[in-house]
Amino acid sequence: MRALSLPCLALLLAAGAAQAQPNYARAEQLLPWNTTNRVTGDAVNPTWYLDGTRFWYRNRTRGGAEFVTIDPVKNLRSPLFDNGRLAAAMTVANDTSYDPAKLPFLDFKFADDGRNERVIEFNATRKKWSCDIVSYACTVKDTTASEVPFVLSPDKKWEAFVVKNNVYVRPRGGGDSTQLTTDGVEDWSYGLGALRPQQLLQTRQQPRRPGIRWSPDGKKLAVARTDERRVGRMYYISYTTQRPRSFSQPYALPGDSIVPVPQMYIIDVAAKSSVPAKIAPAPNLLFMSGSARDSLWGDGSDKLYIAYQTRASKSLYLAAVDAASGDSKVIARDTGKTFVETSPTDPACWYTTKDGKEAIWWSERDGWAHLYRYGADGKVINQITSGPWAVGAVQSVDETTRTVYFTARGREAGRNPYYAHLYKVGFDGSGLTLLTPEDANHRIEFAPNGKYFVDAYSRIETAPVSVLRGADGHIIRQLEQADVSQIAEIGWRPAKVFTAKARDGVTDLYGVIYLPPNLDSTRKYPIIDNIYPGPQVGSVGQWSFKSGGEPFSLAELGFIVVQIDHLGTPLRSKAFHDNYYGNFGDNGLPDHIAVIKQLAIRYPFIDIDRVGIFGHSGGGFASTDAILRFPDFFKVAVSGAGNHDNRSYNIYWAEKYQGLMKKDTVRKTDNFETSANATMAKNLKGRLLLMHGDMDDNVHPAMTIQMVDALIRANRSFDLIIAPNRPHSLTEPYFIRRRWDYFVQNLMGVVPPRDYEIVRPVGAPGADDNQTPDDVDEWSEPWIEPVQVWLPGRP
Repeated sequence: MRALSLPCLALLLAAGAAQAQPNYARAEQLLPWNTTNRVTGDAVNPTWYLDGTRFWYRNRTRGGAEFVTIDPVKNLRSPLFDNGRLAAAMTVANDTSYDPAKLPFLDFKFADDGRNERVIEFNATRKKWSCDIVSYACTVKDTTASEVPFVLSPDKKWEAFVVKNNVYVRPRGGGDSTQLTTDGVEDWSYGLGALRPQQLLQTRQQPRRPGIRWSPDGKKLAVARTDERRVGRMYYISYTTQRPRSFSQPYALPGDSIVPVPQMYIIDVAAKSSVPAKIAPAPNLLFMSGSARDSLWGDGSDKLYIAYQTRASKSLYLAAVDAASGDSKVIARDTGKTFVETSPTDPACWYTTKDGKEAIWWSERDGWAHLYRYGADGKVINQITSGPWAVGAVQSVDETTRTVYFTARGREAGRNPYYAHLYKVGFDGSGLTLLTPEDANHRIEFAPNGKYFVDAYSRIETAPVSVLRGADGHIIRQLEQADVSQIAEIGWRPAKVFTAKARDGVTDLYGVIYLPPNLDSTRKYPIIDNIYPGPQVGSVGQWSFKSGGEPFSLAELGFIVVQIDHLGTPLRSKAFHDNYYGNFGDNGLPDHIAVIKQLAIRYPFIDIDRVGIFGHSGGGFASTDAILRFPDFFKVAVSGAGNHDNRSYNIYWAEKYQGLMKKDTVRKTDNFETSANATMAKNLKGRLLLMHGDMDDNVHPAMTIQMVDALIRANRSFDLIIAPNRPHSLTEPYFIRRRWDYFVQNLMGVVPPRDYEIVRPVGAPGADDNQTPDDVDEWSEPWIEPVQVWLPGRP
């Protein structure tokens, strides 16, 4: 194989100009905002009633959506309300016509904190609504202050909140406030971290929910607090106003001696006093949640359970903290030579029993992710699960029968190891039972009472089926079966799962391939590798049904597209995940090359001399790495928001997977340098497009600018898009279209349609990167409040 010379490329372009232009209009129809609502019955996300048994969900239908309620005890499915009558009541209340099939809300709450099931409350069209779904009468008023910043007490009578870095409580909804802390300051605030530049840039700053948890008896608060006062800052400039504006945020880098110091404080509400949780060794990350239930607080309110990691994720601990004194005792721990992982599907996968005598702990200590039972003395009682397969997360625990319900992957022979199934097992490891036998990926949602669960199962190529099951796994009723006929009508074809060997020629890798329509096996098609290197997730992402996305669109344009979960990605063994620890420059690329070569032998219509690659964030880093490290294989790369030099990325991710920075003072280098893309700038032979938002407060744009500087110094030609005021995501249609153009012109050799405009439907996800809860509508997924887990960003 050889790189295309400029004369060859010119001839290729000339030949391409005579071909019909790729059909951008058809490709556009396969983007997610055009396919999501053309799939019906695919998303059952249950919301449970106060009784912990019944639930309701919003179900997409061919005409719009319906709201359905399920009673498992009676095995009854019924409409939650009459859409037509509700739309009429809303029309009368607001003097605006509403479509019964497209009601302008996705979620709601029953009045009186769920106790009044006759009245639903929701925000829509920037107004606050209250509707009686028996008499069908609505009242509407301008949206009141958001409830997001307030954390309700267990009895719903009090709310805790943060003002000017300190904690207050007040009666719910207003009234005299009581200040509980006085020493909170900027960058060492109670409950809230520093504002990020994207938040500062917003004309209407969005409310934030503080990291606060009430004790079950309502007498104490657990409050997260991180000291960032002396942490080095990252700076940003917005150039879109007449006088550019500057912003900054505390942002620790690998090698920094001063890093954020997270702490947990326990506040006695009545006494207005607090004590810090005295945990050791010093934490680098705190996790404010446990699995299966809110196990941060013990049921007796006398103990607080905290999971925390040390720097570079070298160790992970679970401690029981005395709520009165702050003294702590470690009851579970893990250490590792590379990094200690938390469950990829539940960042703090642990569970404590109500009496505080036992804890269930997720660990990869034997080389596979499994569950262990600990005593309050910190000693292992027994290993609950074992074998060459990986536990995902604890889903529910029945302490009466001493049974753990959990997801796991890779246990069933002959099946895709990325498809999750639900199992149950006794505390002592006995009675391991598969509860979801269908050969598919199962997404589980347990009822609060633990007696039922909703199981939505699908495969990459097979649309979801949602069923209600009893805790023993038997199917009570089918809830929905997705219908994909509408996306099939616009040209959608399912992606296909494939297997191939890794670079070692032995290990099986799994991936997804997208093929062009009307594929002619006598022709040669260029191939594009859509990469996300991880290590915290793989290129395929969720191993569930795929109804739309850019790989589908690129295939529609005439490319073969692949996504490959290479060595070094999670959900399999610890050794698999550790593959390129300490060597960021690997990025799984040797596996991608090995797999693409195998696919080219398997499918002769793949043109191995025309290989492109693209990715965003970590995928931006990897795609640039690919075209520089393997310039004779990868001919075209489009790299968005790449963390091209992880010495400029946050410590939480960079140090976890590369290790602590080690400086060589003699050679004036360090262990991060060889993985920095700028060091290989002179290798560029093919075509490279770099894109970055100048207000990206996750991956700083400096990394792309440094890459640009290196390419200029190396006298290499490249292309660049700097997106003013844009954040990390770069989800706007413009950037998608420019990516298509780049591959069509430089990999396919065809002149793309000039300035084609991809139109996103009004209200579609990502249409406004500063979208608020009131802005979401029919096209969006339900607005989810952020989980209270103390986690940094990741590329």
